[in-house]
Amino acid sequence: MALFLSENDVKKLLTVAMAIEGVESAHRDLALGQAIDTPRARSRLPQTVLHILQGALPAQGVIGYKAYSTNRSGNRFLVHLFDAASGKLRAVIEADYLGMIRTGAVSGLASQWLARPDSKVAGVFGAGWQAEGHIRAICATLPLERVKVFSRHADKLQAFCLRLSEATGVAVVPASSAEETVRGSDLLGTVTTATLPLFDADWLEAGTHINAAGSNALIRQELSEAAIRRCDLVTVDSVPTALAEAGDLLPLLEKGRLHARQLIELGDVMIGRHIGRTSAEQITLFESQGMAIQDLAVGLRVLAAAEAVGLGQEIPLQ
Repeated sequence: MALFLSENDVKKLLTVAMAIEGVESAHRDLALGQAIDTPRARSRLPQTVLHILQGALPAQGVIGYKAYSTNRSGNRFLVHLFDAASGKLRAVIEADYLGMIRTGAVSGLASQWLARPDSKVAGVFGAGWQAEGHIRAICATLPLERVKVFSRHADKLQAFCLRLSEATGVAVVPASSAEETVRGSDLLGTVTTATLPLFDADWLEAGTHINAAGSNALIRQELSEAAIRRCDLVTVDSVPTALAEAGDLLPLLEKGRLHARQLIELGDVMIGRHIGRTSAEQITLFESQGMAIQDLAVGLRVLAAAEAVGLGQEIPLQ
């Protein structure tokens, strides 16, 4: 029978390291031609939007999808895993926490491959649910000593930083301004719902790596065109998804100031098909939109952990 795993089950089982290992396997499989990923589709009503991402990792024995609804009353996430050989349902997993950790894990993976390995200081825009996973992952993959966080919700920022300092063992501190967040940072993360650029391109320093994780629609933009033009390398999780959703990149693509052939998939860097960072002075960018195969890979590992300890509830579906 299939297994149902609740949010609480996932929180007991999923670690940042497990998520990073999972998304790394998904990107590697995609680059090697051993994965299928279908960009997100949306059905929109005035009050509710349904989002569906689907894909397959046949080398890992799984095919499936993530479906989630967004509404003023809240968002609801479910990952469905099917056996790739038999087509039988293996699991239904509540995936709000899974998605947060998975999104952060992809930034951690990109930082591992593209940031300078001696990066010590990070600046992060955003102090919400997704920013938590982002900070936990970059602290797990780089020898960071300090993370500066800037948020428009200053009243909650201090508590957020204290909690993440305890969780990561790294000094996570409030930043007083966007400029302070950017200047002196080896690594930048943007994890917001901003519709206008978050910082001035002139503040970027040589050698910075940027993980842009919030702009997944044309109406959202975290980076200015000037900031993107300063980047020596522009990487994405998937070119087809970036061409459909990357709000930071779409204006430049439409104006011909950036071309699709300049977008490099992270997996291609990982397997050596394309060179990543080539000097300590380069500014590199990773645009993260999210892919089904990332959720499938992480969900598969959560399922294995649940089966190992007997966690979850059987559901009468095959």
